[in-house]
Amino acid sequence: MQSRKPRQIARELALLSLSQLPANPKKLTEDQLPKLVLAAVRTLRSEVQDTLDNAVAELQRSNDRLLSSETRASDLNVARTMVKEAITSTQTAINQLSAAVEFPELIQLANQDKEVSRYAIEIVRTIDEERKNIDQQISLALVDWQVTRLAQIDRDILRIAVAEILYLGVPNSVAIDEAVELAKRYSGDEGHRFINGVLRRVTQQQKQPV
Repeated sequence: MQSRKPRQIARELALLSLSQLPANPKKLTEDQLPKLVLAAVRTLRSEVQDTLDNAVAELQRSNDRLLSSETRASDLNVARTMVKEAITSTQTAINQLSAAVEFPELIQLANQDKEVSRYAIEIVRTIDEERKNIDQQISLALVDWQVTRLAQIDRDILRIAVAEILYLGVPNSVAIDEAVELAKRYSGDEGHRFINGVLRRVTQQQKQPV
């Protein structure tokens, strides 16, 4: 597994932090920002444990089906069905373990690398302070749609990218690529394509004369 850079981890941590805010949050104070990021790390720890517990349960289910196929199957077809179910449970467990493997790196860096927590806080602060303009830029790039109707995870990914483009000096291409990667990890099947399209329209808007 290739280690991710501190700012990639910071974006992910900022995304998890934003997900804990209410739909219309009050302005955050300076002491609330690091607490919000810390809460996101704690949420990650809980998710890792839940994922591992689910993987263990799937492996146990797989083992049970394999044993049943050997001892309780009434005929060959029933045995084959049980084996297929066992394989499916094993694949599910493997996928869950694969997802959990990356979280410890994020948790460790969030706790130990000051750049990670600093940049995550900077992203959240910028979105909190400039939310109105950020959402306006996203709204202009949406076709017959409203920011408030977006799935929260997509809305927050877009806000992070637009905040980086408008206020944090991140090159357009980098902000878009990072947002697409976040969407691949957290959004739905088509989420990364949707986010890529919206952000490209945002950058086009920035080039147009006022």
